[in-house]
Amino acid sequence: MSNQPTKNDDMADEIDFSKGVRGLHHIPPGAKVFLPASIERSVWEYFSEKAEEKGVELSELLTEVLQRDIEINEALK
Repeated sequence: MSNQPTKNDDMADEIDFSKGVRGLHHIPPGAKVFLPASIERSVWEYFSEKAEEKGVELSELLTEVLQRDIEINEALK
């Protein structure tokens, strides 16, 4: 196998961005973003139980916990 780039004649010499939209995929501040994450089962069970006790969604509780962690870390800088 060669490390030399292959010539691809299918690629246009120029790309027309005249109909492009600036910021089309921009995520505004404060927007909720779906972020799949893997956590250990014991952590999920703990926070699921706490969320149920507080009557909030799990994602809301985890966001709150992570925001507090950020605040603590920033204060310790």
